[in-house]
Amino acid sequence: MAKTFINGNADLPNYLDKDLPPGDWVDVTQDMIDKFAEISGDHQWIHVDVERSRKESPYGTTIAHGYLTLSLMAQLRATAMDMPPARIGINYGLNKVRFTGPVPAGSRVRAVLRLTALEQLPENGVLMTWLATVYRDGSDKPVLVAETLGRRFE
Repeated sequence: MAKTFINGNADLPNYLDKDLPPGDWVDVTQDMIDKFAEISGDHQWIHVDVERSRKESPYGTTIAHGYLTLSLMAQLRATAMDMPPARIGINYGLNKVRFTGPVPAGSRVRAVLRLTALEQLPENGVLMTWLATVYRDGSDKPVLVAETLGRRFE
């Protein structure tokens, strides 16, 4: 899928309150889930015990940690949009996050992004508020809805 090209901070107002086309699918593998469990210390069986999950989980398999899905936001955003290099760009935080559905191991996810607010900052900067809705392949319902904040200085 072709990325949306946003030509810098001055071009951002043209995208306010418009959904960008969805980005590419990103695979969520059991190996990724296991590595996230190691890093995060969250070894709950529904994430890492494949055999038990096949028998006891309502999903019939392991599922990704919600925070793992959230951590994919940078990758999901990068598949959906492109901008010229900035002097500095930083994640500024989150206003809201909801994990609205499971992401079974072996799933693919992608995001639809909508710029919902844009605030000018000193030194040719902007504060962007993005609504990110993440979908799992094969489902019309989102698995994650997050309002993310980013600062970008040109």
